Amino acid sequence: MYILALIDPNYFNVYCGSPNFFCKMQRIAESELIINDRGAIYHLDVRPEELGNFIITVGDPSRVNSVSQYLDHVECRCSHREFVTHTGLLGKKRISVVSTGIGTDNIDIVLQELDALVNIDLDSRTIKPNLTQLNVIRVGTSGSLQRDIGVDTYVASSHGLGIDNLLNFYRHEQNEEEKQLLQSFITQTQLQGNISQPYISGASGSLLKHFVTGFHQGITVTCPGFYGPQGRILRLGLSSPSLIDRLTHFTFGQHRITNFEMETAGIYGLGKLLGHHCLSLSAIVANRVTREFSKDVHKTVDHLIRKTLETIDAME
Repeated sequence: MYILALIDPNYFNVYCGSPNFFCKMQRIAESELIINDRGAIYHLDVRPEELGNFIITVGDPSRVNSVSQYLDHVECRCSHREFVTHTGLLGKKRISVVSTGIGTDNIDIVLQELDALVNIDLDSRTIKPNLTQLNVIRVGTSGSLQRDIGVDTYVASSHGLGIDNLLNFYRHEQNEEEKQLLQSFITQTQLQGNISQPYISGASGSLLKHFVTGFHQGITVTCPGFYGPQGRILRLGLSSPSLIDRLTHFTFGQHRITNFEMETAGIYGLGKLLGHHCLSLSAIVANRVTREFSKDVHKTVDHLIRKTLETIDAME
């Protein structure tokens, strides 16, 4: 049992069950947690009761409808800026499809606000004593970095390795194996510290085990941009012109880099810190080694959407 006692505008005393023992819980200020006039969190414009506990994220706002069209019933639709959310039922599972836009700067907003919707009491502005774990699956597109992973195939990311720096703004620790892998990555790719301080996080094993058949698995590198950070040259020269080759040839034990994109490491990193189960699934629409591009992106992505929903529906 928890008893709240307001002692000043910024703190609550919470009785934690032991005699004479209270936990001080800080009230989160209006400038830090922004709630709009309909009681929804600011960027997503979603209220707690409008969110399912199974989240599918997509980058493109127009792709939300491409996913939700396969739900048995859609109960609510919310939209604000690039963030579109459809919540409905797939069998007995309540699912929210959420567009994130492109990049880990948007992932920072989406993951934090999804977590706030389930783990912060928006009325008292305090963290709930009992936390909820969300299942978050990214369904997106990506470029292959291996010759044997062709266009119109699929990758389930075992790890997200970020060169985007997002997680470096949060307190986090890497285990010894992760530290060794990152040091090997820096050495082999020769990415200098003035470009990035890489970080790495793993997928949720409880989700990844369902996406084995029909999927390649490996490390996904998350970049802070589409052109220079992914080794593309239009009119500007690159500071790391050999990046593609170095990523392709990277090895650490049994690990190799399969693909790169712009969100996975942020989802894995923040998801791990916040205590959620996360997985990233990618439709390969480009192969940077063979320089091929999919001739039917819509068909390839639609197949991944349907495969993902079928797998979720079958989960117990």
